[in-house]
Amino acid sequence: MQHGKKSRLKHSSLIAGTLATLITGIIAACAQTQTQSPGATTSTSPATSSTFPVQKDKGTLPTPVALPPESFDQWRERFRQDAMRAGIDTATLDRALNGLSPDDAVIAADRSQPEFTRPVWEYLASAVSPTRVRNGQALLTQHAVLLNRLEARYGIEPERLVAFWGIESNYGSNMGTKNVIRSLATLAYEGRRPEFARTQLLAALGILQQGDITPESMIGSWAGAMGQTQFIPTTYNEHAVDFDADGRRDIWNSTADALASTANYLKASGWQDRKPWGFEVRLPQGFDYAQADMDIRKPLNEWTAMGIQGVSVALPSAYSTEQASVLLPAGHRGPAFLVFNNFRTILRYNNSSSYALAIGLLSDSYQGAGKVQAAWPLEDAPLSHSERIELQQRLSDKGFDPGTPDGIIGANTRRAIRAFQQTLGWPADGYPTPSLLARLRT
Repeated sequence: MQHGKKSRLKHSSLIAGTLATLITGIIAACAQTQTQSPGATTSTSPATSSTFPVQKDKGTLPTPVALPPESFDQWRERFRQDAMRAGIDTATLDRALNGLSPDDAVIAADRSQPEFTRPVWEYLASAVSPTRVRNGQALLTQHAVLLNRLEARYGIEPERLVAFWGIESNYGSNMGTKNVIRSLATLAYEGRRPEFARTQLLAALGILQQGDITPESMIGSWAGAMGQTQFIPTTYNEHAVDFDADGRRDIWNSTADALASTANYLKASGWQDRKPWGFEVRLPQGFDYAQADMDIRKPLNEWTAMGIQGVSVALPSAYSTEQASVLLPAGHRGPAFLVFNNFRTILRYNNSSSYALAIGLLSDSYQGAGKVQAAWPLEDAPLSHSERIELQQRLSDKGFDPGTPDGIIGANTRRAIRAFQQTLGWPADGYPTPSLLARLRT
């Protein structure tokens, strides 16, 4: 992906400080209360808390969105005034907003609700492909000096950092093709989360004003995720790093800046250097599958005392007091994992267990490990979006409380599934399957 020539604009610390204060004030006033991950929706990064990454090519269901009460030009002028009050200068606004029009493709992507999801095993086969592993190994060698410096500074192992790079943008080769300013303006005007998009747009304008990138070169996903590791603008403003010391935090064109920024974010999110993300394990006969819940944490030595064993390697006694949870990404009939704090840190980057598994397994694969040993339940196809809504509604009708039927299998739905499974005498793994839905229909 080609970008314009680097601009080496430099601002005094007073101007930058004033701008940061002004933008922080208006962002705080309009930001949503929920915690945001650094990247928005991308083709390789599941963005919801559901187990499976989204497959985008098998049909969609429209999400109703009210028509905006004003034209885009009217909205743009009103936003321009707000941005000026936030400290964005006229020159930046002119260059970024003049002649801007909504992007219909962004609205279509925002309003679509994928009907089908990819099974976790298909997603992992793509995310941890032999080609991606080989390319990552080559880059680990090529950038060894840089990666060692980054670990010394931020405490993130090279293999883990390169795995984020590989999953987020295929090592910088797929950063998206959308103009971030246009995408965010479109979403702020008529998207499903206009206040969130408005906050990101203000932050993106601040990035332009600081001279880190030009509007034309600020390229990313339709949802506004940017650069080689897909930061949203507010995350960029908080965690981006000018590691190559050229005066700009360039996560698009500078590998050093992109990887340092990601390492900085992971450190702030609680990454523990040289500690495991997790291990594939074998569960003992008679294991209580209700214990397979990310909300249940026990020291490793308690899990091993229950009979849990490593599959490829013995579970290391050095981590016997580390808190871990049992994860069943495909239910009790599929592989099982014990996951630790670093797995939860990956979830802060993207709240999908499939994504976090991909990061962990890819990083292990660079060193010759990372192959899942247990068989996947290939006959248990994931439920479609409409089937998940039906499952939630039928659980509710039978007196179990999955929350509002929305097609997202979150903690409430899993608890309801477990409760229903227990009434049937089934393994209470909280996993939605076609057979479970069929039983609910009777």
